[in-house]
Amino acid sequence: MMRANTRADMDLREPTDNNGLEGDPVETEPCRRTTHLSRMSFSQFHPLERHPRTGEPHIRLTAPFDRIVITPPRQDDVPHIVAILNDYAVKKWLDGPPFPYLDMHAEEWIAKTKEQSDAVMHELRVANEEYSTGPSVAVSGCPVGCLRGVEEDGSEVFLGAIEFSRCNFPDLLNQQEQERMVARNDSRKRGDPDIVWCIGYYVAAPLHGRGLMSRAVRTLLEAWVVPRMGARQIRVETVIGNHGSIRVLEKLGFRIVDTVRRRKVTSAGELIDGFHVLYWHLSEGRQP
Repeated sequence: MMRANTRADMDLREPTDNNGLEGDPVETEPCRRTTHLSRMSFSQFHPLERHPRTGEPHIRLTAPFDRIVITPPRQDDVPHIVAILNDYAVKKWLDGPPFPYLDMHAEEWIAKTKEQSDAVMHELRVANEEYSTGPSVAVSGCPVGCLRGVEEDGSEVFLGAIEFSRCNFPDLLNQQEQERMVARNDSRKRGDPDIVWCIGYYVAAPLHGRGLMSRAVRTLLEAWVVPRMGARQIRVETVIGNHGSIRVLEKLGFRIVDTVRRRKVTSAGELIDGFHVLYWHLSEGRQP
């Protein structure tokens, strides 16, 4: 099995050169065609930038993490995703992904996530035709979520992922109540402030505790999820004992509102005691 190319000593400092990704893409012609090649030209795509090599939408983190870009998934992410999600330091805190995590699981996730990303980009293109100068139109999701480290030679290393989805309230013990809540949440139109969103994320173990995930989640919340998806309330369930994840969320203004004691064995064979439920609402002045 190939190992993910994630190094504990990866340099996350401010880059000393452009690498073709910092700010505007590198332009070799005398005049820079910033209308096409830098920040996506029309307001509906803001603040997405166009990747100079792949043409993908992406968002770059700010210093000291400005060697990190967030993009849609790529097919060659498969071995890196598999390696990360089979790493005990990561999988022990995840209740959802299957274990062992196989190539086919990564391929299915990439296909599903890429389809969702493409759907959001289609919404943006349609909105761009109808509202080419604004106002910004609410969209159904976030088109970028894969964290990549940019190396000195410009190559990129898959580091982890962030997903935003409508909450499915997995902590509710009453199945009928859960189904009712999910159906009501799913029925709301995009941009509805009453939609309850959820976040799922992971990052390669060598990068735990460096502040990368809290910065990445904050960046997507501020740049996209709140202004472009209309998110006003977010609810997250995290395994009891996962102090690292709780720290990430509390840095962003989330607070623990409930603890559900429900012992179970995860797909990775870990016995957990239940979940903490954390919550954030824009009206409480707790914007990330």
